Amino acid sequence: MRARWSAGVLGVLLVAGMASGCGLLSGSGAAGDGAPSGPPTGGGTAASARPSGYGAVFLAVDECSSFGTSSFTEVPCTSERAAARVVARFDGTVAQGPLCPATTDFVLHISEQSPSSDEDGDGTVPQGYACMRNLEPPHPGDPGGGGGPRTIVGDCVYGSGDGQVRETACDGSGKRKPQYEVVKAAATRGACPRDTALYVRLRGTDPVGCARRL
Repeated sequence: MRARWSAGVLGVLLVAGMASGCGLLSGSGAAGDGAPSGPPTGGGTAASARPSGYGAVFLAVDECSSFGTSSFTEVPCTSERAAARVVARFDGTVAQGPLCPATTDFVLHISEQSPSSDEDGDGTVPQGYACMRNLEPPHPGDPGGGGGPRTIVGDCVYGSGDGQVRETACDGSGKRKPQYEVVKAAATRGACPRDTALYVRLRGTDPVGCARRL
């Protein structure tokens, strides 16, 4: 996952977080992992807390990117090439940093680079990640959308084998039909409804997803 400097802008060569993660099933109710990576192990700092204007800071909050076959390039949000907007931006790695907003559609990972010119003139572009939201539908990060980097209330999952579950669209439009729907996020399993058939490990203040069978 690298970022490159080209024609005055950076391109991100790899996108992660396009699909939700999976987890091991255990117990009478299954405990799944709804996140693509482990829980945060440390804090992270926002690379930009306000819109910076096109080109001032690479993929700052409220700036936009284009879609490409091998790279994502920062473009003005008014450009016809603009496809997704940055809703949050953090330094470091996803595993160690803050969570993206719940309805993030995908995450762009930016590798640390030292180009000859950069966003603030210090010769470096720090490692980080940008939480992205498509400018137009579809929005896989929405509840029931079948994707996004996080599993949230309203999402659906299916058993993918080897004691694992994965997210899929609740309307059945995905490659796999939904088997369970997350109906509540709770602090503990005991706070889930009685008809809970699956426990999905979520990230956040309420880490237990209570899922019912469809």
